Amino acid sequence: MPIEVTIFEDNAPRREGVKLLLNMTQDFVCAGAFENCNNVIENIVQTNPDVVLMDIEMPGINGIEAVRMINEKFPSLPVMIQTVFDHDQKIFQSILAGATGYMLKKTAPSRLLEAIREIYEGGAPMTPEIALKVLQFFKQHETVKKESNYALSSKEKEILAALVDGLSYKMIADKLDISYHTVNFHIRNIYQKLHVHSVSEAVAKALKERIV
Repeated sequence: MPIEVTIFEDNAPRREGVKLLLNMTQDFVCAGAFENCNNVIENIVQTNPDVVLMDIEMPGINGIEAVRMINEKFPSLPVMIQTVFDHDQKIFQSILAGATGYMLKKTAPSRLLEAIREIYEGGAPMTPEIALKVLQFFKQHETVKKESNYALSSKEKEILAALVDGLSYKMIADKLDISYHTVNFHIRNIYQKLHVHSVSEAVAKALKERIV
């Protein structure tokens, strides 16, 4: 079954370009493409996607507010922000609203497709620039050493450290010479042990509590 993606993007050429990319690539399909988020919940119900691509700057309801609305109504539906902006405030507003991934629009089409697959499979892809800003944000805040290491195995700690460094699932698999699915398995265990639901939450907890 193809991964069905719904797009919210007010730039018509960009919207049609991403739609074409999805429909021309095996294992992907554009379930719907909308120029604004004014009827975002109805649009999601209508298209029933596996993943949502969301622009931030749109007329009417902006992308961050739309992410918040989607997260409240469909908490398990992954939403990936796509924007030309890499401002810290927008990044963290998006993450707090419930965005699962954050990619800049200059990202290559091949990486965008890889990120969509990654978010569909439970990951939280971010472009390196964004990952660096997330790391810098948490490193600037006071950290507290916790007594518990959450019973993480040595392999889980190694993978968590790689997530903190901003590596994608594929990059971690290559670095540790294990399969993509093995990485995914370990990360799900990490989520369970840390009581988190996303990579951004796991990274935040790891940095705040100096787990790795």
